[in-house]
Amino acid sequence: MSSPKTAVAKPARRAKTAVAERTNAIADNAELSADAARLAASIERAIAEGRSDMVSPEALQALMAALCRTYAVQVESGDEVLPLQQRGSVSSTDIMIMASGLLRSANLAVFELGMWQSWTGR
Repeated sequence: MSSPKTAVAKPARRAKTAVAERTNAIADNAELSADAARLAASIERAIAEGRSDMVSPEALQALMAALCRTYAVQVESGDEVLPLQQRGSVSSTDIMIMASGLLRSANLAVFELGMWQSWTGR
C-alpha cells in the first residue's frame, strides 16, 4: 500500500510531463507550419517564373497525400477550416483540375462524392 504522499506526487509528475509534451507539440507544430509556408512560397515563386518541373511527381504525390490526410484530420476533429484561404488565390480551373485528379487517383466518381456529401452533410 502506498502512502498518501507518494500517491499525490505521481499525478503532479504526470501533469508536468503532459504540460511539457503539449509545449513540445506546439513548438513542433510551429516549426512544421513555418516549413510548410516556406515550401509553399518557394513553389509559388517557381510557378511565377514559369517553371512546371519544380517538384518531382513523387514529391508532389507525397505532399498531396500528407495534405489530404492533414486536412481530413483537422476537419474530423471539428476544425471548420477551408483548404484555401481565399477564393482568388487559386483559379476555378486549378481547383477543378485538382479535384478531378484527386477523384481519379482514388478511383472515385463525382456521383460518389455527391452521395458522400449528402450522407455526411460536408
